[in-house]
Amino acid sequence: MEGTMDEKIKRINELYHLSQERDLTEEEKKEQATLRWDYINSIKRNLSSQLESITIKEPDGTLRKVTKNKG
Repeated sequence: MEGTMDEKIKRINELYHLSQERDLTEEEKKEQATLRWDYINSIKRNLSSQLESITIKEPDGTLRKVTKNKG
């Protein structure tokens, strides 16, 4: 689905409220799943970007960038 994240969140909420009133159609369920997946991936990307910008100051004064754990 195209659109801004705010538009996607609004549609996720619309589908949620609709699901409280009646069963969603298969098409609506697929749309909801896709929108939720997009939202989760967006959150992961934002968190990764934030973590990559963090520098830790070690007790000896050296600075170390946070790196992705490969384990």
